[in-house]
Parts: sequence; structure tokens; C-alpha cells
Amino acid sequence: MIGAMRGGRSSRLVSRAPRPSRCYAAFHHGLLAVAIAFGFLWPSPFAPPAIAPLAASSGSQAGPAVADLPPAIPIFPLDDIMLFPHASRPLHIFEPRYRQMVADALEGNRIIGMVMLRPGYEGEYEGNPPIYEIGTAGVIANVEELADGRYNIVLRGITKFRVASEDQSRPYRMADVVAIPEPVGDDERDPLRRHRPLLLELLALDDPDATPTPDELPDAALVDGLAQFLGMSRFDRMDLLRQSGSLARADALVAMLGRGELSR
Repeated sequence: MIGAMRGGRSSRLVSRAPRPSRCYAAFHHGLLAVAIAFGFLWPSPFAPPAIAPLAASSGSQAGPAVADLPPAIPIFPLDDIMLFPHASRPLHIFEPRYRQMVADALEGNRIIGMVMLRPGYEGEYEGNPPIYEIGTAGVIANVEELADGRYNIVLRGITKFRVASEDQSRPYRMADVVAIPEPVGDDERDPLRRHRPLLLELLALDDPDATPTPDELPDAALVDGLAQFLGMSRFDRMDLLRQSGSLARADALVAMLGRGELSR
């Protein structure tokens, strides 16, 4: 069941009592320039040493592409943490059903879809509360399995998708999905590049002391990384994900900056 989006509140990447957060991104925003770059994802001096990239033989660096998205994928519903197609997301997985999800994904194509829970999910959290139909599929690019069965993983976004239907026969949720590719058209490259100086100012807004962003970082990765990590309500973040592509998302970010709606 998918209803209308409503309400709004600020969202920060923190755990909240009494129910512990199902994942975390407990890395200082000073690492943003690394975390947002699909080509600079964790094999860097900033990487937590225990979280290692998967072996090259398993395709960890190239990984699945948009064309490889299977028709059914596991989905990981969260209330305030999202993944964008050209960004990366560190996650800590400790609920038994989601530990099983990660284990199964590692045995297969390593793809997991992230979706956002709808307001009022708390009463149904242990079941299958309603979700927004738009999400992002990511591939597990880095993994650390802890002795007690928990996981630290890094998901690298590969494509946006729409949930067509759900299969609730497993402990975790599965969904039939339709990929929503967002290729940057030839007529979009120059307008997107013209946004880059202002987008870099947004990066400085998040952390004035951040490591300089590499020049070779694609514009789409810069846009999606900012959309994923800048301070805003989760509803604004969902609106950004719903945008038709990188240029539309960049236009929306610039407009939000002009209205003073972005924070550190």
C-alpha cells in the first residue's frame, strides 16, 4: 500500500532510543568526499581497516550494473537513511532477519535495495510496514563479518527502482522491482558541469575542512553524494531521489540552497 507523502521533520544519521537504529553511518562528514565517490569508495587512507573490499574475483570493484538488476531483490526499509544511485552508504547490520539478508546476498549477486518507511511505521515495525515505492539498489562492495554474526557493509548505489510488488515469504522483505536508469544525456552535461562550483560550495557547507574533492569525481556522483548526506528532512531527501536524473537533482539542490533549506 502506497499513500501520499505528508509531514516533514529534520533527519540526522543518529541512533534513537528505545529501539536501536538498524544501521548507522558513524563516520564524520569530513569523509564525505570519499564516501560519495563511486570510484573512491573506501580503498583510501580514510577506510576503517577492518572493512575490506571484496575480492576482485567476485567483481567487487566493477560489480553489477543497471542492466544486471534482477527482477526481484531483497529490500532494506529504513526510516531516515537513504542510498542514491551514484553514492555509497556504510551500514551496520545486526537484526537477525537483515543479517540473513546480507548473508544470502553475499552468496548471490550482493544486491540489496534500500527503501524508506512511511510515517507511522513504528507500530508495524516488526512486520511489514508500508514503504515508499521508489528506492535505490546497491551492491555490497565492502564487508566485515563480526564474530557474533553482525555485519559492517558498504553499499554502492547502482540504480534507482520502483517497487512493483512484494514477496513476504522470507524473514526479510523481497520485492519485484523495475529499474529506473538515470543516464546523463549529452544535452545535460554542460548544464550539470556549470552547477559544479556551487555544488562544491555545498560540500564546504557540510564540512569546511573536508578533503578537496578530486577533479575526476563525476558530476553525478557529486550531486548524489550531496543529496544523500546534506542536512535536510527525509521528505526533502525523498523528493530529491524522485527527481528524473542528475541534472534535475542538481537544480533542486541549488534551489534548496537559495531558499536556505540546507544545513550541516
